[in-house]
Amino acid sequence: MMRVAAVRTVLPEHYYSQEEITDAVARWTNADERLVRRFHAATQVTGRPLVWPIEAYRDLDDFGTANDAFIDNALDLGERAIREVLAQARTHARDVDRILVCTSTGVATPTLDARLAQRVGLRADVDRVPLFGLGCSGGAAGLAQLHHHLHGWPDQTAVLVCVELCSLTLQRDDTSTANLVASGLFGDAAAAVVALGDRAAERSGTSWDGPRVAASRSKLYPDTERLMGWDIGEHGFRTILAPDLADQVEAVLADDVASFLGDHGLSPRQVSSWVCHPGGPKVLEKIGDVLGLHHGELDITWRSLRRLGNLSSVSVLHVLEETIADRRPPAGEPGLLMALGPGFSADLVLLRW
Repeated sequence: MMRVAAVRTVLPEHYYSQEEITDAVARWTNADERLVRRFHAATQVTGRPLVWPIEAYRDLDDFGTANDAFIDNALDLGERAIREVLAQARTHARDVDRILVCTSTGVATPTLDARLAQRVGLRADVDRVPLFGLGCSGGAAGLAQLHHHLHGWPDQTAVLVCVELCSLTLQRDDTSTANLVASGLFGDAAAAVVALGDRAAERSGTSWDGPRVAASRSKLYPDTERLMGWDIGEHGFRTILAPDLADQVEAVLADDVASFLGDHGLSPRQVSSWVCHPGGPKVLEKIGDVLGLHHGELDITWRSLRRLGNLSSVSVLHVLEETIADRRPPAGEPGLLMALGPGFSADLVLLRW
């Protein structure tokens, strides 16, 4: 099993209350102001980190400008996340054998992993894996990919980086419900994880607070491509967010979670910690209902949503970091980390504390 040695979330310097962001969006769009305020209030988000000062978004009117800003700021946040997580894990940059970078809010060639590897001093022969387009499930899918790699290479150390600058995808001319909801829900951040193969963890001689990853599963649902994602064109990234997303969660999630856990001799009642991506209030409420999580199991997820909004692939790693810090279960207890993303898909990761 792979060991999570450290998790670190970093936020941009600008943070605004939901009221400030709502006022700005209402000024800059042609949408009915009452709808903007209604949709923003429904997210239950109280504030969000943004990579730019809020007034700067008024002049964000083309894809090239937005993507240039994405590259510059993603590199700065990603570098901070890597340096801080390596320090937290007491790991040197030269000891990293693989770096995996997830994002869905901008594009770059050379890719972010290549640029970040040189910025932080990773070895020239480090394995690099850029992952684009996993959306909100990227943090969970990224952990699963590290687990697969370190299962085969237990002497190695790997780093996962998720960087999402959702605010730079703002579409001021799009008055659709999907765009108005997104403008009230998503924020900006980066997160990084240091993961160790079994033998690397043993060789370190260190007692880690993070869990081990025991298994993972990704489930792709047919004929659901238009539930969530992007329409990408000259305008940049335009949000796809179907109103019946929560209905899909209700239809499939409980059985898939039970099946995954059952294959490892567990039932949902035996899971002591639930590290869930905070997709939004309706989805979280549906997850609580179908899995019977009504006794505080999702409190950390709700807190992350309200304080930071949905940070796409970063969010589930932030919830994992908060779980380690605030509510770490006893050693040996099982946990489930999960996120839902475009495809439509669910990524499940079985943890052992």
